Amino acid sequence: MDKPKLQVFNSMSKQKEVFKPIEEGKVGIYVCGVTPYDFSHIGHARAYVAFDILYRYLKYLGYEVKYVRNFTDIDDKIIKRANEKGEDPLSLSRRFSEEFLYDMAELNCLPPTDEPRVSDHIDQIKDMITLILVNGHAYTIEGDVYFSVDTFPGYYCLSGRKSDDNRAGGGGRVAVDKRKRNPADFALWKASKPGEPSWDSPWGPGRPGWHIECSAMSAYHLSPRFDIHGGGKDLMFPHHENEIAQSRSACSQSHVNYWMHNGFVNRDNQKMSKSDNNFFTIRDIISIYHPLALRFFLLRTHYRSDVNYSDKALETASDRLFYIYQTLYECETALSPFRSENFKGQVPADVKEQIEKFHNEYLSSMSDDLHTTTALDNLVDLLKLINGTLKKFKGKKQQQALILSLYALEKEVKDFLGSLGLLSSSTVSKRLKEKALKRAGFTEEEVQQKIEERNLARKNKEYGKSDMIRLELYLKGISLMDEPKGTIWRPSEPSEKKPEENVDSLIDESLS
Repeated sequence: MDKPKLQVFNSMSKQKEVFKPIEEGKVGIYVCGVTPYDFSHIGHARAYVAFDILYRYLKYLGYEVKYVRNFTDIDDKIIKRANEKGEDPLSLSRRFSEEFLYDMAELNCLPPTDEPRVSDHIDQIKDMITLILVNGHAYTIEGDVYFSVDTFPGYYCLSGRKSDDNRAGGGGRVAVDKRKRNPADFALWKASKPGEPSWDSPWGPGRPGWHIECSAMSAYHLSPRFDIHGGGKDLMFPHHENEIAQSRSACSQSHVNYWMHNGFVNRDNQKMSKSDNNFFTIRDIISIYHPLALRFFLLRTHYRSDVNYSDKALETASDRLFYIYQTLYECETALSPFRSENFKGQVPADVKEQIEKFHNEYLSSMSDDLHTTTALDNLVDLLKLINGTLKKFKGKKQQQALILSLYALEKEVKDFLGSLGLLSSSTVSKRLKEKALKRAGFTEEEVQQKIEERNLARKNKEYGKSDMIRLELYLKGISLMDEPKGTIWRPSEPSEKKPEENVDSLIDESLS
């Protein structure tokens, strides 16, 4: 089957469009990065996991991708926080930039091609402001430079807003300034104030406004015309609207072919954000959940939709991730004695057909505006096929057809997980169990002691006591499984329901 054509939802046209790069075989992407004045929150994880998926899938399709994601290391919020802490603003932003990069690595996000910082691009920013002034789209007041929205007829082309919708003081960082010709005008350059970092400019010492930085850095690292510009949907106005106005006013050839925006993370039906103080940092979450469980949780919702955060949803994601990795572990264990042998032959037709069906559905769902949810749903069928094959394999002599089947299934699952950034070389199952113990408030030794108490109760036919021990653990997210070699435990989603005797049915139920 030929790879289906990739379609993406373009926020400018408000519809899905077939993706056609400006230059054949190459893609340029710019994604607005963080303002590093604190630890990054789950909303940041939402955005950068979403665009990491885009980056990975474009590479999977064979494109040469240049992915640029910036750091806004000069900003009012950084200056305010630095003054509160008695720290140099650039020092503070560098420190939290490193913390952000640590979080991204934990979430298995690939490093972008370029990660420019505003402080390293002051010359490019000043050059762009000069062009905007020369072209008659800006004006100066007492060392400040403002963009004049009245000179740009295409303003609001992205957001679809009307001029009456814009109010001074609205849009996050739009300041009230009665000196402006129009309340919607926004700062390109801010005159220096005591205690703030500043740079010399033709308009006097100062620093860049919020919006001009991305216009200058995207043009510098990609060119004025590039393929994809991304970010959270909260950036559509005013940030991205202002970027369009600035970029086109500086260069008439400036154009972005596709604008892509991810949804919010909500808590109690309210957008999670630092300004509302209702957020969890990435660091908070990965202290008790495996980072890949957070990534899995985010991928369970289409990138354009809002994600509803809850502990239960994270528990479910963690449980499903454990099932995936436990299945792979059992498959690898079964195949380990045969890795050095050179098996020849065909994968059984029914298994080959199942793999091809899964692969084609994966390409179809991902090429339809990156529908990761559908792709993850379909994975369940392959995992069940692996477990079914393992059951046939156990206790029997070498069977070439079964071995070839497991090799093919293992490869497809790992390739799939790798394309979604869910494949890790570390011992994921072990870390998932460690996190489950932490959430349950148990140590490994305490769980083993409970298992021994339960085994003794069963030996003494104290089945009520045995059931209560199992239920106590289950309600805290630890499931016991009785196997021929003894009782083992695995993480599971905590529940107030009494556990079924057949744990396999529990797993099937959680995955349905």
